[in-house]
Amino acid sequence: MLARPRLAPSIALCGVGAALPAAVLLSFGRDTVDASSHLHFATVGGSALVAALASIALTVYGARRRDGRTVLVGTAFSAMAGMLLLHGIASPGVIVGMNGVVALSGALTLPLGAAVLALSGFAPFRGQRAITPLVVLQAAVILGLLALGLAGLLDPGLVPAVPEVGSPAALALVTATLALFGFLILRSLDTYVLTQRLSDATVVVGLAFLAAALVGALDYEYFELGWWLGHGFEIVGLVLVGAAVVLDIRRADQSRPLTGGLPAARLVAAEETFLGTRVRALTVRLAEKDGSTEEHTRRVALRAVQIGEALGLPPSRLRSLATGGLLHDIGKLAVPDEILKKPGSLTDEEFGVIQRHPEWGHHLLGELGDFAADVRRLVLDHHERLDGSGYPRGLTQAQLDLETRILAVCDVYDALISPRVYRDAWTRERALGLLRDGAGELFDPRCVAALEHVLAAEREPLGVAV
Repeated sequence: MLARPRLAPSIALCGVGAALPAAVLLSFGRDTVDASSHLHFATVGGSALVAALASIALTVYGARRRDGRTVLVGTAFSAMAGMLLLHGIASPGVIVGMNGVVALSGALTLPLGAAVLALSGFAPFRGQRAITPLVVLQAAVILGLLALGLAGLLDPGLVPAVPEVGSPAALALVTATLALFGFLILRSLDTYVLTQRLSDATVVVGLAFLAAALVGALDYEYFELGWWLGHGFEIVGLVLVGAAVVLDIRRADQSRPLTGGLPAARLVAAEETFLGTRVRALTVRLAEKDGSTEEHTRRVALRAVQIGEALGLPPSRLRSLATGGLLHDIGKLAVPDEILKKPGSLTDEEFGVIQRHPEWGHHLLGELGDFAADVRRLVLDHHERLDGSGYPRGLTQAQLDLETRILAVCDVYDALISPRVYRDAWTRERALGLLRDGAGELFDPRCVAALEHVLAAEREPLGVAV
């Protein structure tokens, strides 16, 4: 895992890339230009082609994978492609004369696309039942837009007036659409912080370019450079977002930056993809040392991020919790096999050796480098208790962060419900009873309650061992 200090520069770089089009608009947007309609036709045609290719790819892949959210994203791109096609065809002096369709289609392209994209994260569009209606809707949208556009070209009286630049109506449309783009940017940024994938950062920057393109289209006149820059930003934004999203849908482990909702459990299930090869190499080494310990760490990590999500931890902390959960027992690589795999109870001396594994793990991650301080702290402190009775440092409640408290609860719970050579596995209810009894003194009550909530959501009987 990359250390957290390295995440800050990458987010700052995203911010610079996202702010660049806005800075260019503010600096040069009011300059006057004398550009031809043929240039407009070519520029908008390029944007329409990019949007159409992204739409086809997303719709095909989404339908094949029976993923309604992806098909809906494809529908958003198809709507933008249809509007851009109309916008290009309506360029005055190329195919037709002066008309109102060019202004209307240019004004509505990005608001329509942003509105459909914003819907992609909602539950009704996630299942495969939504695919057929969405494909039908997509075809209807394209045909409907083309029909309305052609009707407007034949009878200009059918085309409603576009709000004038700077008017209250234009400002309201810009504000509402920028709010949608802001929502999409924040959703994509959350995904990027969780996954730290370059492609997810690309989506953040691409959406910012589309937002700047909206301002160029609705806040600048045809003879101002900002209007033309907006069309250029539109192409760049569509390329960045479309390519990144198409690439993501082709992966086995998708991050879904536009739709959001990537569960942190995916970080645990696909640690090499999302957390890096170094984390994967360590879990493989632990599995070679002792398979049951590696399986335990994976279950603990999974429970930990589920509880973290239930308690509202932000993506960066969920990522650290996933990594710390997977590696919390990595110090057991240094424990002799005759102690780690002993078929019976440990002596006090042997248990003393076991108690050193948090320090050994902390030291190992420090030697390897590139592990954040909060991950190393989880490895070191996962056996600490609120009352100071834990080890190795005897920390107390005020010294334990929420992630450490979560990991402690999950570690104890999984240890209790797992069979040992010297005892049978406890039932879930018995293990939860011990945690409840220790809540407030040994364990954080919020974490215990969140664990119960997560387990209840799985709809498994509480009296059965798992």
